[in-house]
Amino acid sequence: MTDQGIQQMKSYEITYQEDGVFLTVYPPVGYLNKVNQNEVLNHIAKKGIQGYNASVIAEAIKRRDGKPVKIAEAQPEKKLDSTVDAFASDDKMQAFITASQPQGGGSGPTFEMIVRALHDKGIVACINEGRIREFVDNPVYGVPVLVAEGVPAVNGKNGSLNYLVDIHKDRKPIIMEDGTVNYKDMNLIENITKDQKLVEVIPPVPGKNGMNVVGTELKALEGRPAVIPRGRGVYLNPEGTELFAEIDGQLRLVDGKINIYSVYEVPADVDNSTGNIRFIGNVSVRGNVLSGFEIEAGGDIEVDGVVEGARLRAAGNIILKRGMVGGGKGELIAGGDIIAKFVENSKVDVGGDLRAEAVMHCDVKCGKSIILGGRKGLLVGGLARVGKLVEVKYLGNQMFTTTVVEVGFDPHLRERMKFLRTEITSMEEGLTKANQAITLLNKIKTNTGELSLEKRELLAKSTRTKFYYENKLMEYKKEIADIEEKLQHGASGRIKVLGSVYPGVRVAIGNAMLYIKEEAKYCSMYSDGADIRFASL
Repeated sequence: MTDQGIQQMKSYEITYQEDGVFLTVYPPVGYLNKVNQNEVLNHIAKKGIQGYNASVIAEAIKRRDGKPVKIAEAQPEKKLDSTVDAFASDDKMQAFITASQPQGGGSGPTFEMIVRALHDKGIVACINEGRIREFVDNPVYGVPVLVAEGVPAVNGKNGSLNYLVDIHKDRKPIIMEDGTVNYKDMNLIENITKDQKLVEVIPPVPGKNGMNVVGTELKALEGRPAVIPRGRGVYLNPEGTELFAEIDGQLRLVDGKINIYSVYEVPADVDNSTGNIRFIGNVSVRGNVLSGFEIEAGGDIEVDGVVEGARLRAAGNIILKRGMVGGGKGELIAGGDIIAKFVENSKVDVGGDLRAEAVMHCDVKCGKSIILGGRKGLLVGGLARVGKLVEVKYLGNQMFTTTVVEVGFDPHLRERMKFLRTEITSMEEGLTKANQAITLLNKIKTNTGELSLEKRELLAKSTRTKFYYENKLMEYKKEIADIEEKLQHGASGRIKVLGSVYPGVRVAIGNAMLYIKEEAKYCSMYSDGADIRFASL
């Protein structure tokens, strides 16, 4: 009789013959059939072979010549049944069994034996009985066999929104074939009628829990309902699944919420007959805006005529179809973009882009980009501080007019940081005073045993003040850190000149500065970190 495992795995064979027990060690082939002496000795001991010669065994393993050598006197082979070991993967999502080969006519693994081995290791769920029965019928020894697989949890899907209207209107003016810019037909307003459906709310899909092979339930993440973008002038249906317009007006997305603003329309000029205008929605002026008047809008401002030395302030965009002659008094402030034919002798503060044909002798603060096109494409005189990009045809002029352009830092962030630092200094002083008051009152309480009603109220007020200052200081310092991180990317600012840049222009990109001393054409300027470089377009 012979005892031979899977030869590629064990590389040796124990044979029971009439004249003794023999060991055959096969020559090694690669790494799969190397023989370990302790493994052989343990196998011999397990088989209960009596009186074996250890030195002969060691010599046979050393030679590995495939020739049988006698290691013990003749004796009957001990009968050994198959054994089964079970184990689970680290994530408990799979379970395996490994069966030893029966020897000396021993019994193979049974279904009950395998299930018992699994249960002994705590593997009680997701067991594939069909695979176990298949293994019992066709056993494979010494090799891990997969017999159980857990069911992973399936996370739910978040709810979503289906917008039925255009919430992102393209605000770029139309460039005509002759090079002029059409500021009249840009179709910037998304007109909404009362009871028009705006949004469909798609509900979340629930998750499905799973289970691993040791019977632990795996919790799925539930889908979260979508945040309904409900602003002003809209309403939900009773089921909360659809959003409708409450009034006729213009749709505007503010802080992620849909708002419907009715439009305030001025049929002629803004003058003494109208007075200053302050309106929560959009303002449309069919005529001019005369000097000394103000328009403040919670949405957009659109002027068909000319704006003189007036003050226009909009939370959204400002659109001047003809332009602005500020006379040193005009002021434009927009949270969004400013689009104008031209702007002259004015202060401009825009959170988004400034687009025009010409900007002359202005003090400009622009959060994103200045893009001057059309026939002129001119930026001359004054100071322009821009967050990202300046793109013009002509920068400066042939009279060498002093023109300063600073790119790479959002001027609004600089102002915000200056404000925060001032506030932090003030709050730190307040916090110090609050802490001193709390310390003094606690000391009085320790010495006297209790505080008067007036002092108890003062202690409570000082404590509330302390917490307020501490929270605000933490919030402001975090905001300063975020702003400083953004300002570190200033060198990414760029200036593109599609025509000429003239002497008299001073350029600053990030922390680098350059005075233009001679005319340059068709170029772009950028900072390499230390100096300003020229590049072709």
